Amino acid sequence: MAAAKLDPIDLKILDAIQRDGRITKLALAEKVGLSPTPCWMRLRKLEKAGIVSGYHASIAMRTIAPVATVLMEVTLASHRQADFDRFERVVRDIPEIVACWSVGGGVDYVLKVMARDIDAYQRLVDGLLEREIGIDRYFTYIVTKTVKEETVLPVTDLLPEQSERNCLAPRATRDNLSR
Repeated sequence: MAAAKLDPIDLKILDAIQRDGRITKLALAEKVGLSPTPCWMRLRKLEKAGIVSGYHASIAMRTIAPVATVLMEVTLASHRQADFDRFERVVRDIPEIVACWSVGGGVDYVLKVMARDIDAYQRLVDGLLEREIGIDRYFTYIVTKTVKEETVLPVTDLLPEQSERNCLAPRATRDNLSR
């Protein structure tokens, strides 16, 4: 997929809205240095292009109830496209599986599972195995402490022209460099 052509103002808009999805039109315009109407038009263009895929609240789940976060590596028994499709179809329909990545290397998938407790996680795994969706092996990693979990993507740091000078600089330094 070709990368979208974004200018520095587009990047400022993306950075601002992912830090504060409830930012007002006026505050966003001021933050990126545009008047409200052109700023709003740019935001709508980013949304229509699928670059902005949604607005969400971040929930501190552990403040509501105890929860077990588990990472799971999965290797399928067979590697035909139909096998991958079947596994992915089932995974998409299970709400406790909050993320699933197809990966290269020694395993086929890495999943992030949120369950009430380890027993609930094991029941979920047993259910997957009973459905015979092609799982050959799986490995479980129980998260004991979240060290870092960013929801804000480093938009400007991922661009080729920015990455060489910014990639190793701490966030505060990178913010100063981009001004």
